[in-house]
Amino acid sequence: MVFSRSLRTFLVYAGLATLILAALYLGSRPQGIHLTRAQLLVQYTQGYPPPSRTADWRALPGRWQDIALPHAPRPHMLPGAGDAGLLPTQTTWYHFTIDPAQAAPSGAYLYIPRWKTDGELAIYVDGRLFYQTHANLQWNGSNRPLWIPLEEAAESTPPRDLLIRIRHVRGIGGALSTLWIGDYRQLAAAYYTRAFFQAELPYISSAMFLATGVFAFLVWLRSRRETLYLLYALMTVATFLRVMHAYMGADRLPVSDAWFGWITVNSVGWTILIAHLFLTALHHHHARWLTAVIAVMCLGFGGITLPLFEGTADATIVSPLMYITMVSVGTFTFIVHIVWSRRAGTMEGIGLAICGLLSFILGGRDMLLQNNIIDIESLFVSFYAQIALIIAFCQIMLSRYIRAMHAVAESNLVLASRLAEREAELNASHQKLREIERREVLFQERQRLMQDMHDGLGSSLVSTLRMVEHGHIDETDIAQLLKGCIDDLKLTIDSMEPVETDLLLLLGTLRFRLQPRLEATGIRLRWDVRDVPPLPWLDQRHSLHVLRILQEAFTNVIKHAGANEIVVTTGVRDGQVCVGIEDNGRGFDATMAAQGRGLGNQARRAEVIGGRVEFESTPRGTRFTLLLPIEGARTQPA
Repeated sequence: MVFSRSLRTFLVYAGLATLILAALYLGSRPQGIHLTRAQLLVQYTQGYPPPSRTADWRALPGRWQDIALPHAPRPHMLPGAGDAGLLPTQTTWYHFTIDPAQAAPSGAYLYIPRWKTDGELAIYVDGRLFYQTHANLQWNGSNRPLWIPLEEAAESTPPRDLLIRIRHVRGIGGALSTLWIGDYRQLAAAYYTRAFFQAELPYISSAMFLATGVFAFLVWLRSRRETLYLLYALMTVATFLRVMHAYMGADRLPVSDAWFGWITVNSVGWTILIAHLFLTALHHHHARWLTAVIAVMCLGFGGITLPLFEGTADATIVSPLMYITMVSVGTFTFIVHIVWSRRAGTMEGIGLAICGLLSFILGGRDMLLQNNIIDIESLFVSFYAQIALIIAFCQIMLSRYIRAMHAVAESNLVLASRLAEREAELNASHQKLREIERREVLFQERQRLMQDMHDGLGSSLVSTLRMVEHGHIDETDIAQLLKGCIDDLKLTIDSMEPVETDLLLLLGTLRFRLQPRLEATGIRLRWDVRDVPPLPWLDQRHSLHVLRILQEAFTNVIKHAGANEIVVTTGVRDGQVCVGIEDNGRGFDATMAAQGRGLGNQARRAEVIGGRVEFESTPRGTRFTLLLPIEGARTQPA
């Protein structure tokens, strides 16, 4: 459906463009002196000697006859060998006498819509050589109209006598249209319009087609399985080679006539073969016998006309026979492809095959023009059918490219949708995991608090309750025990505050809690704390262990040391952070103290977080040191 709409749109625009170009061409009719009759003289010659500098038409040997223009005798023979091995040629002279009543205007031009020769063309004005072609003999740009300024032809008076010499292969290749003489305003539009339609338009279209073929070839290099892109690129090259003879030849070619003719004539067969393979790839009806027939035709004609060997046929000379065969094979090929495309339901194949069939039908019409059977002043129209064929190829590749882009866009939408769904699933899963993690953290924290409350505050309260029940404690001891329980509760609460790896923040919290109690007991606190590296592992769980270790150290000083000053220090030793608590009390026996519960609990808690404790006691005081790892703590059950 997409291709059908595109084809209808293309046909509408192509019809409008055709009408506009036709109106432009028909509206650019030349004006001025129209020479429709001439005198003709035919001479049989050998080879291609250069034209003389001057020529008097009265002195030329032979019998002149009056003719009407255009003059286009039909080819009637193939040339054989001439004298001394020279190619037998024919020199055709056309003489024009300009009526004084129709004198050429100032700044006049000579306009020749079409001239044909497999050889040379020379123009004499008033007996003097004024213009001659300098291109190759066979491919000499004769498809281009001639546009020659006559201002320098005569020294004082307008030109009166015009003589045209055409030398070509004997019996074929010579023709001349009517002539026009006028100023720039009268002839410019006709010349430039005809030059555009005969030479420039085929060149522009084939060059643009070739440019798209380069793009298609680059696409094929990236995706070798897409053979349509390769066939399309080859088609652009074959078409470009085929159209070269429409616009090249005005100057001498870089290759010989034989090679140029071999390329341009055989390229017709190449386009048939490539178009056949392209259409086969569209409708998938493989006819190997037809492929073999076209391939044999291409190889056969290419081999017998290949200029590498002596005695091979000249492709230009035998081109009528080759064109008849190629047009027949090409017409049959595109007809069967129309049938096969219709059966396969591919509108692309039908449109392309119709354009190909049209190009070969019009190619048959151009064969009549080439052989002077129809008016030689008309245009070669197969070029424009080839333009339609080019557009059909481009339309097919463009539609496939657009479909591929749409497929990619749809795939991207599907992938984006799937990605969004997957992202939503991952977000939901992440939320579930976060919820599970949060619950797990809450559960662990609850378990930690319960364990800590049971081991610390709960144990102290139970011990106090039993002592009160048995009457073994007075009010002062009860008050001290309750204060200890309150301190323990405060310590548990402080451990829940985020410290974010900052040990000094944790020590500051401990100072805030313990300093009033120390002052109440007459103990002065000296704070000698320095910056230490952050501890990445220091979270709430580990903070409680650190606080309990240090609280136990302060409690021991308060209860047993009899000190009046405590110094708290921090530092780094052997890759570990050190927290020191030093008092000036009476000291203790470290061996006996190690057997008690307090120091044992401190050592076990330090081991849980990957650290250790050290004691150093003398009669002048005791120093307690907590060593903490910097990089990470060994998490062990408390």
